[in-house]
Amino acid sequence: MRGFFLWGLGAAVGLAVAGAAQAAEPQLLGTYDDWAAYSYQAPDTKVCYAVSSPKSSESSRKVKRDPVFFLVTNMPGRKIRGEVSSIIGYPFKDSSLVSLKVDDQEFELFTNGDGAWADTTAKERQIVGAMKKGHKLSVSGTSGRGTQTTDHYSLAGFSAAVEKIDSACK
Repeated sequence: MRGFFLWGLGAAVGLAVAGAAQAAEPQLLGTYDDWAAYSYQAPDTKVCYAVSSPKSSESSRKVKRDPVFFLVTNMPGRKIRGEVSSIIGYPFKDSSLVSLKVDDQEFELFTNGDGAWADTTAKERQIVGAMKKGHKLSVSGTSGRGTQTTDHYSLAGFSAAVEKIDSACK
């Protein structure tokens, strides 16, 4: 069951990251507690990502959401390393910000559609560094309909998953 879940998770995220028409099927590099590492070949670069889904979620009202993920992605052919992103499962409110919290450290992410990203590589490095030292991660945002959600992630296995994608996508 876990293998099927991870394959489905990897396939869904790989397609979301690369675009369905051009994505090769993601290959599992390993599972590390609550995180998994995957890679696939995009037309212009190898892509490696560490991914997890929330352990729990809260919302201000009942909401139907697509699958929710948090990712750290490397794309050496595009000179991208440690790109932090969240796929939230619904379209965010236009021009809204997402609150990302690692233990007691807070960061803001910008939104576009159902995704959220850090706005600078320096912020991505800070977030990844905090996640490597941290124990829990939460992502809070507002949907286009005004629903507030908070997703809670475990960081168990995060450092090992990132080490794996760093070695696989140099």
